[in-house]
Amino acid sequence: MRKLIFFGLISLLFSCGPTLRPTGVVYEDYSISGTLPRDSMLVKMMQPYRDSVASQMEEVIGRVGDRLLKQQPDCGLGNFMADAMRQMGSIKYGVSIDLAFVNYGGIRLNELTPGPITRGKVFELMPFDNILLIQRVDGKTLKSFFDLIASRNGWPVSGGSFVIREGRAVDIMIGGKPFDESATYVVANSDFVINGGDNVVMFKPLPVQNNGYLMRDAIMDHVRGLTAKGQAIQSPETRVSYAQ
Repeated sequence: MRKLIFFGLISLLFSCGPTLRPTGVVYEDYSISGTLPRDSMLVKMMQPYRDSVASQMEEVIGRVGDRLLKQQPDCGLGNFMADAMRQMGSIKYGVSIDLAFVNYGGIRLNELTPGPITRGKVFELMPFDNILLIQRVDGKTLKSFFDLIASRNGWPVSGGSFVIREGRAVDIMIGGKPFDESATYVVANSDFVINGGDNVVMFKPLPVQNNGYLMRDAIMDHVRGLTAKGQAIQSPETRVSYAQ
């Protein structure tokens, strides 16, 4: 595969004073392929950084017990991520979170296979620096969100379950109890979703709690917590299904 990179050549105006100012920028394209000789000087310069990053990414932080898949309507891989958000979010924000959701399109691996899981694998799963945010959401707004994700064949969820019938969410359960549209729930989502990403607009007007905690860190902390208990990542129970 051929790729192009740009090298900028900056011409500098030298004067008698100590200040240097660029007088122009010139770009030139270079084609790169596997047939080109290695630049030994560049490799040597980058090697320490490459070694440092590789050693961090290769750290084994836990173990996957079951094969977890990205699929709809029920997503075992995404439900595991949502569990991490709900559990770690409750700890980091000091409040019991009723529900956590994961944007289905934001899951960047199709599966986790049984075996060791590294820090780098979590980066592959969640490469974005999305922040875990929480909101207090009234039942009417929450129902409109459930219906939206039902119309998209379901998103991963933790703390609840629902059935998709004719593109709408029915038989919604939260915390083991039937959904109460007159109640208010504490909900965790990514900043991407809360800020209107993927056309999710109903959460934008609501107040947000933000302590800067990354979703990716929540996943890694959750896995490390399981490891400390001697537990592997297991496939969660089914939470989203189509009506029969």
